[in-house]
Parts: sequence; C-alpha cells; structure tokens
Amino acid sequence: PLAPIPLIPGCFDIGLPSKLSLFHLQAQRIIALQQLSSGSIPWYIMTSEPTRAQTESFFNRHNHFGLDPANVCFFNQGLLPCLTSDAKIILHDKHAIALAPDGNGGLYRALLTNGVLKDMTDRAIKHVHVYCVDNALVRVADPLFIGFAASRNAKLATKVVRKRNAAENVGLVVAKHGKPAVIEYSELDPQTASLKDSHGLLQYGAANIVNHYYSIDFLLQAPQWIDTLPHHIAHKKIPYCDPSTGSLVSPSSPNGIKLEQFIFDVFPLVEMHQFACFEVDRKDEFSPLKNARGTGQDDPDTCRDDILAQGKRWVEKACAVVLTEGVEISPLLSYAGEGLENYVEA
Repeated sequence: PLAPIPLIPGCFDIGLPSKLSLFHLQAQRIIALQQLSSGSIPWYIMTSEPTRAQTESFFNRHNHFGLDPANVCFFNQGLLPCLTSDAKIILHDKHAIALAPDGNGGLYRALLTNGVLKDMTDRAIKHVHVYCVDNALVRVADPLFIGFAASRNAKLATKVVRKRNAAENVGLVVAKHGKPAVIEYSELDPQTASLKDSHGLLQYGAANIVNHYYSIDFLLQAPQWIDTLPHHIAHKKIPYCDPSTGSLVSPSSPNGIKLEQFIFDVFPLVEMHQFACFEVDRKDEFSPLKNARGTGQDDPDTCRDDILAQGKRWVEKACAVVLTEGVEISPLLSYAGEGLENYVEA
C-alpha cells in the first residue's frame, strides 16, 4: 500500500541523499540568505492545534536546524465548529464540539490574535513573505521577489507559474472587476480556458502557487478588513459522536461541513496599482508535496527529482560536467545557484 503523507509535510524526508526534511531545507535557505546579507531573518510558522506540539518537538530535536531559536516563532491558526448540512453543530464527544482549522486564510486573524504583528513591528520588519511549507523548491524570503514588490511599492504581490495546459486544475490569478483576484479552474468554461494571447500563450495562464508578499503596512490594517473576509464551505468526512452510545464514529463518506477561509480572499482589497504579479519558472520554484509516494505527481519522489534536477542545472551552468541524473546542492553552499563556479576545477 502507498504510505500516506504525514500530518506535517514539513517534517517529511522526501528521499534526498542528505535525508533532510522540508523544514530543514527551508531553514538552510534562511541561513544562506542571512550569510549573504549579514542580516537576521525571523521565521514565523503557523501550525494548527493538533500539529503544534509535534512541530515544535521536531524543531527542538534538530536544534532548530542551526537557526537562533529566538528567531523561530510558532503560532496557531484558529479553529471553527464543524456543521451538518443543515447547519447543526457536530459533537466530537458528548461534551466537546468538533472543531477544524479555519483554512490558510485564517492566517490574518492568527497574526492578530497571537501577537505576531506586534512582534514584527517590534523587530522593525517592513516586508513579509508567506508560502506553503509543502513546496520543496520554495525560495524562502526570496530577495528578488521581495525587491520586485518593494520597488513597485506594492501592498501585496504574488508569485505565479505558467499553467501546464488549459485543463490543469489550478487556481488562476486574474483581474476581476478591476481588482486582483484568484479564481478556481471550475469558474472557466473549456473554451475560455483555452484562449491564447498574441504570443500563443494561455490568456488565463497565471497559476496560483500560494507564494505571497505583503507590506507590513497592509497587514497592520487587518483590523479594518478582517471581518469582511468570506467563509467557504468544504464538504468533508468528519468523525462524530454517536449520541446513543457516546462512541466516536468515522464516516465513510462526507457527512458535514468545514468552514474555511482562503488566503487569497484579501487580493480584491487592494487596487491594481498596489498589486504585483511575479512569474517564475515552475521547474525552479514549484514542486509541491501533496500525494503519497508512488502516485507519480506532486509526491515525495517528484519533489526529490525536481531538487536533484535543479542541482544538475546549476552545476552545468557553472560549466561543470554532471555524470549522474541529478545533484543535491546544499542551500548552505548556494541559495539559488550562485557561487558554484568557485568549486569547478579548471
């Protein structure tokens, strides 16, 4: 049987020669940037109540991967009640409501309620980079992306990759009613999804990869707009308490509703001139861990292969010959392929 992805993708060993987890890779990218910039980069990690203890324990066991513990800050996203299809509250046991995390859009309220924004202002932080931990190729605190957004005085910016094809099921970054927005693939009919521009590229081809920039000024305005963000319905299988026996029942099909907020629901809050979109190459910056090993797409093997293939490209660009199918380049050696020519023998 296929091994399931663990509850916390960041703790997962995707099979690299180094055996590093995604968290470890990302920590090393932060260390590399700190060395390049002679600066300090705080890392804020949003967990949920069920994953908080396990995540912190993982960091403690690995000595925070060489980072200063004072610069690694954990905080919890919120929880919302689970509901039946007719809007009744589901019980987890006779004395407790069934709760579920409030989605990645819960980030904004969590920044407020956990004192994270205050901590950021105390540290004089001006620019914030937010990403999903399951992206094996993510360039944490990418100076090119942050510099691009800051140079345009953007309140909000996003990285995108080009859609593989018209049928790929991904959210798309668009202009909607004169405002930036993300729409789901299902909102486009096949004919519209297949439209091409004058260069032969998909007209609706900017795929959302949940990789965003925020100015601290925009985030500090959250109390003004936090309660305007919508909640979305997700039909899920939710364990529930059988009132006659008190036992917990695990349903075989969706039986209830989880309420979620989406991180991109803030996009329409800014004007187009306050928004920036930064397209990057998928093979260099986007390899998500979504599926169990052996599925052949967005799984541990594809994440590993994408990192090794990137390393090979970097080494070859430095004018070296690679005799294997791939190379793992430690982020401590190179953040984004720079400096490798110093290790090539003449």
